[in-house]
Amino acid sequence: MRRFFRTMNPTLRGFLIIVLIVLVVMLLDLYGTLVALGVLLRIAFFLAIAFFIFLMWRERRGEIGAWDTREQVVFYGAALLIVAAVGTYFWRGFSGYDALGFIGVIACAGFAMFRVWRDRHTYA
Repeated sequence: MRRFFRTMNPTLRGFLIIVLIVLVVMLLDLYGTLVALGVLLRIAFFLAIAFFIFLMWRERRGEIGAWDTREQVVFYGAALLIVAAVGTYFWRGFSGYDALGFIGVIACAGFAMFRVWRDRHTYA
């Protein structure tokens, strides 16, 4: 039996594992547990993004601290706006025009951060 699974196509083996998990959830009526697990995964993913941003900031904080006050305010303000928008998305989700506004906020704040970063790293 082990040889059968070892020589099986990896894609097929993955789909069989997914089907097995779905059958266990359906047979044991674990829908509530699945929803709770989904909520915990959303929170964990948001915390992972926040931790990654923190690590990137910690690595570059000396360089950012040497910038002008206006540039620091724009950079940190845009970063906080992105974190707030992503947090709001994870908290309540978006659809329709709200999703379009979310994409616009992320794009504009990211562009502001990019412009400040590029202006500080352009050597003419």
